[in-house]
Amino acid sequence: MSDIVCLGIDPGLARIGFGAVAQSGFRLKALNYGCIETSPALSFTERLLQIYTELQEQMNICSPDIISVERLFFGRNTTTAEYVYQARGVIMLLCAQKKLPVIEPKPNQIKLALCGTGDADKVQVQRMVQRFLNLDEIPKPDDTADALAAAVAGLALQFAS
Repeated sequence: MSDIVCLGIDPGLARIGFGAVAQSGFRLKALNYGCIETSPALSFTERLLQIYTELQEQMNICSPDIISVERLFFGRNTTTAEYVYQARGVIMLLCAQKKLPVIEPKPNQIKLALCGTGDADKVQVQRMVQRFLNLDEIPKPDDTADALAAAVAGLALQFAS
């Protein structure tokens, strides 16, 4: 059985977490992870281009079989939501261009996949990411840990859809 690589993405405008996880049988291994940070000093379109360029570079590095992009949930801040949804659109465009299947887990599905409950808090999820991937410490910033969690959930959900 060959490895399946899932690139998890925690979408945003200022920070976009990414994390590539390989699954071989029941074993999971973090291949590469980090955070793309865009500067508010750049124009909105320049920030979108930076996200596109740097995420494309990460896809070229890890050669994922599937992508897991966390679905967004916003309360009342519609201005922030508008910008993040546009950044998410750039991410989805890149996935389409690379002809990669996309899984879009909701936050509670990610929590359920990692912790066994959709009500887990952020710290529980981060600790489970660390445990599942046998990491020495919890990945920082939070966006990176969230992206790895999305990748693990994407691997768990890949056959459910």
